[in-house]
Amino acid sequence: MNSGERGTGNGEVMAVCGACPRHCSLAEGAYGFCRARKVVGGRVVAANYGKITSLALDPIEKKPIAFFHSGENVLSVGSFGCNLRCPFCQNDSISQCGESGVACQSATPAELADLALRVRCERGNIGLAYTYNEPLVGWEFVRDCAREVHARGMLNVLVSNGCAEADVVEELAPLIDAANIDLKGPSQEYYGWVGGDFAAVCRTIRVLHDAGCHVEVTTLVVPGRNDGEGDIDAIAEFVASVSPEMPLHVTRFFPRFRMADGEPTPVATIRSLAEVARRRLKHVLTGNL
Repeated sequence: MNSGERGTGNGEVMAVCGACPRHCSLAEGAYGFCRARKVVGGRVVAANYGKITSLALDPIEKKPIAFFHSGENVLSVGSFGCNLRCPFCQNDSISQCGESGVACQSATPAELADLALRVRCERGNIGLAYTYNEPLVGWEFVRDCAREVHARGMLNVLVSNGCAEADVVEELAPLIDAANIDLKGPSQEYYGWVGGDFAAVCRTIRVLHDAGCHVEVTTLVVPGRNDGEGDIDAIAEFVASVSPEMPLHVTRFFPRFRMADGEPTPVATIRSLAEVARRRLKHVLTGNL
């Protein structure tokens, strides 16, 4: 998960990031594809560590997580950067930016955990949710915050694209109490379009579930891309292979980012595909209707 080294033909030593399957090979001072990891002193570090772009108290259902502390709130925190390039991104103002392109405030893990505890006393809060941008491009901050949150008797929630190396997920898994993982499409062909790794995402879902984490899965249905019955059936088949009890959220696309000129997914399509998924799964929910 930490940086390795790779030589070049001219004798320059490059640092290799091990956070996700991209394995970016970077020179000193360079940023990875995610814009959140950087080489400093020959090592790849999280440039977004402790840099907060978003902070809000959200209903847990907004993550979306439907079957874990329903009706309660969670303090949600985001930074910047993402290792995917989904053309329909809903948080592109932070996920597709580096540290020079967005306003940040600094916070230590202990400070965030203390804030979560204070909010619990004042307004009701189960813990901390890592969300908005892609949390795993700064997995070290997630780990350190999660330890502080657990030390205060509170819970950790991860909202992620799941595209991370196994050792990153395995280190975090004992610290994460609930997660919603995007399973964006049914194949590597689809993941080639968004710039990700299908097998890695499937592995993340399995690792978290097997570690005892409450896991829910979300699929955004994009017209003309993953809106066929076969697409959703394949996703439901995989989720059922992990657990037929695992909830699947089938959600509606709205035009955003590089697909701002597109059309929303028809409501009838979402409802029809949810019925397809229910052939294999007990809990299938529709979203963005």
